[in-house]
Amino acid sequence: MSIQKILSSMRRAIEHFDMISDGDTVTVGLSGGKDSVVLLAALSEFRRFSPHPFTLKAVTIDMGLNADYSPLSKFCKEREIDYEIVKTDIAEIIFDIRKEKSPCSLCSKMRRGALNSAIIKNGGGKLALGHHADDVAETFLMSLLYEGRLSTFSPVSYMSRSDVTLIRPLVYTEEKDIISVSKDFPVVHNPCPANHITKREYMKELIKKLGGDIPRAKDSILTALFHPERNNLWKK
Repeated sequence: MSIQKILSSMRRAIEHFDMISDGDTVTVGLSGGKDSVVLLAALSEFRRFSPHPFTLKAVTIDMGLNADYSPLSKFCKEREIDYEIVKTDIAEIIFDIRKEKSPCSLCSKMRRGALNSAIIKNGGGKLALGHHADDVAETFLMSLLYEGRLSTFSPVSYMSRSDVTLIRPLVYTEEKDIISVSKDFPVVHNPCPANHITKREYMKELIKKLGGDIPRAKDSILTALFHPERNNLWKK
């Protein structure tokens, strides 16, 4: 699969939710995983024909797990994307000092804080993350089953404390399409000790099992979330 299918769904999300305006600086949170790398590649292509000219940058938060980010540096240099690696001690704090049994939530907050700080230091702008349609469905089920809430993340969120706007251009893009395209790009191995043993991974497997009995289960969840006339319960 070419990146054109990714561009199509991404452009639809950007236009639908007004994610990018003239003169924006969009910084991709580049973890090195397939989602963020494909997002950066797609945005790099999109800026060539975007109706709203924007500056594209990328920032990697080095958690201190000895990952090799040199392929990402080369990838960004080839596409003339300003790239920065921010070194942190997040892994030491979470795994060695605090010894978190469920580290994902705290890790996410700390990485997001580091990304926001890097964006502010570089003059502000928008933070783009690689969350996709499958993440939307998984987050909805996590909120429903673990918290008793009908909720998922928003495609666009303004973070007033940091004055940074968070955008998720891949919310209409399915993970299977990202996987298909990602083999053409330098995906960095995730060295996190908690990888694949998280609640999110359990939700991913649950949706897959549901799909075995109800083939359109995931599509129905996403339709309910995306359709403006189906996602409001008991509202007056």
